Amino acid sequence: MKIIECPRDAMQGISEFIPTRMKIDYLNCLLQVGFDTIDFGSFVSPKAIPQMRDTKAVLEGLNLELKKSKLLAIVANVRGAKEACEFSSIHYLGFPLSISETFQLRNTNKSIAVALEEIAKIQDLCFKSKKKLVVYLSMGFGNPYGDPYEMDYINEFVTKLDRLEVKIISLADTIGVAEPKSISALFGSIVPQFPHIEFGAHLHTSPQTSQEKVQAAYLAGCRRMDGALRGFGGCPMVKSEPIGNMATEQMINQLSELGAQIDLDSVALANCLEKSELIF
Repeated sequence: MKIIECPRDAMQGISEFIPTRMKIDYLNCLLQVGFDTIDFGSFVSPKAIPQMRDTKAVLEGLNLELKKSKLLAIVANVRGAKEACEFSSIHYLGFPLSISETFQLRNTNKSIAVALEEIAKIQDLCFKSKKKLVVYLSMGFGNPYGDPYEMDYINEFVTKLDRLEVKIISLADTIGVAEPKSISALFGSIVPQFPHIEFGAHLHTSPQTSQEKVQAAYLAGCRRMDGALRGFGGCPMVKSEPIGNMATEQMINQLSELGAQIDLDSVALANCLEKSELIF
């Protein structure tokens, strides 16, 4: 079971700038826990996401000697991907591709068609730089804009990404509308169809409904889940008040009860939970 901790997602919507040193200290604490991957920053326009304007400086301050976790950086275009590829310490590049045309324009200022062209170019950069591309299918369970949505659309998008040899795809519920039934149906359908692709769940949710969503995804074959400690964050580009991330500590407990094998440092995790209160 792969647990992906997403402090970048937790921080990006906060208007007051979090000091670089505080980010570095928090990330260094997270690096001690043993998460498979840490989504630590993004190489996007500072005008779009001001909070992430110090990603390079943060990266330079990280203690990567133990190498317990791999690092993932979000990019929204080829320019950002080229920047991220300059750093050997970054293992994954994450790209947000939306099922909703409206949200794709809001989030990356480009159409779905253009975004797919960008993904092809970014994938080529990843091959050359020996990095892996993770594509997030945002609005993967519905959208608030009235754009058409059907589960079959996910198959169509995955098929297109499969042709580009994308090996990791995370189904993202950007606005918290996913229900256990739809989560079970989607993962239960898509995982067997594409056994060579690693499918993840990036579910924004309230604490009250997280347990049933984790259970639905896990029992349907999902073995990669994103979270953020204490459930902070949410996408600042949605049209309504952002819904928080899946709380990692709750997710870990729920997965453990389901029998998932999770090997994390509980003391380091407790320290990070304490530090998170200072930041958020």
